[in-house]
Amino acid sequence: MKTRQKLDKYRIEKLLGQGGFASVYRAYDTIEGIRVALKVPHAQSMSGEFLADVRNEVRLTARMDHPNILPIKTASVIGKRLVIAYALGEQTLADRLTRRMSDRTAISLAEQIIDALAYAHHKRIIHCDVKPENFILFPGNWLRLVDFGISKFAVKTVQASGSGTVGYMAPEQAMGKPSFRSDVFSAGVVLYRMFSGRLPEWPFEWPLPGADRLKKKYHPDFLKFLRRALDLKPAKRFRDAEQMCDAFQRLKPRILREQARRNRRRNGRNERPDWKIFRQQQFKRQYGKLLEVRHTCKNCDGPVSESMQHCPWCGKSRRTHDDTTSFPLHCPSCRRGMKLDWSYCPWCYSGPVVPDESRSYSDRRYVTRCSNSKCKDKRLMPFMRYCPWCHRKVKRKWKINEGKAKCSRCDWGTLPEYWDYCPWCGKAHGRL
Repeated sequence: MKTRQKLDKYRIEKLLGQGGFASVYRAYDTIEGIRVALKVPHAQSMSGEFLADVRNEVRLTARMDHPNILPIKTASVIGKRLVIAYALGEQTLADRLTRRMSDRTAISLAEQIIDALAYAHHKRIIHCDVKPENFILFPGNWLRLVDFGISKFAVKTVQASGSGTVGYMAPEQAMGKPSFRSDVFSAGVVLYRMFSGRLPEWPFEWPLPGADRLKKKYHPDFLKFLRRALDLKPAKRFRDAEQMCDAFQRLKPRILREQARRNRRRNGRNERPDWKIFRQQQFKRQYGKLLEVRHTCKNCDGPVSESMQHCPWCGKSRRTHDDTTSFPLHCPSCRRGMKLDWSYCPWCYSGPVVPDESRSYSDRRYVTRCSNSKCKDKRLMPFMRYCPWCHRKVKRKWKINEGKAKCSRCDWGTLPEYWDYCPWCGKAHGRL
């Protein structure tokens, strides 16, 4: 296909990549006014078996709603061509691995890789082709898994061809017997390459190339974690990515503490953490889950949540959110998360940003309802500033765990025993 060629409402701009079965193009959606990625199978690949795989990919992906799995925007036949449209990312993980990355970035990406697979396994889906090329990076190091074309449903035993990618495929998958443990093996290969800088190869005998670098940089338990994921015997690996995810979440604090300790030693500062760090740790234990504190301030490294408009530790404005989100979409203005059925951003008044969806999505984070009687009784999540359904400003003065402390400027709940600033309006606590 040529540049500026039209496919219905899409105008081709650039060839992004080409495989044995399909090509991927960057295209401009002339109706929605956005750029997308178009996957267009080759004409010679349009066999009945291939079309069955494509339909399988579309149907499996449509069933999944997770921030680290890339949804299909549309799938249709345009002028005898099968065209699948996706949101356009910045690059693949394979592209990103050609450049150096910080340990914190690598840990964040590893967590997203495992989270995406854990969700697919929870839905009883085996991906069968886990590799860096099938992870797309979006702004803020947001990683999303793609290409469920050769995925299989797990019942009891899955019999399949040895489909996959050489170098990342588990031995039993190459013999036509993929399982959840096969995806665990492939994810282990991806993680080992990302953290060691080396791609492990058959016969996967330890110590693998790059193991010395891992021993010097990371906690010993992390090396055990990778060894278990890469064990040649499926029975000795993690049962599935859900079990792998649980193990990684327990291991993650140890990895981060070890990295901080090594960085202090390398920089000649081996002293104990000061009282501010202890205060932040106590805050996370007490309020981390309630406030969904999953991020850190880029200015002071203090723990913050996605909904905070200012850092409560240093007061720096957080007008835009430059990290991952637990929602499937990002607001184009403030980069905070949005659900697929929202018409407006509830954090920054932006919108309309996505078309109205006929399907509505439930969420355990909804706690109250919009005060607008014409809003069809839509629900709100804590600390929303605007209703995502009708765009009306939320009048409710949000509290924190029914606490009495509140900001004198915005009347929203605050924690002066921990915070130096109001995270909602930025006012210093010394002038509350």
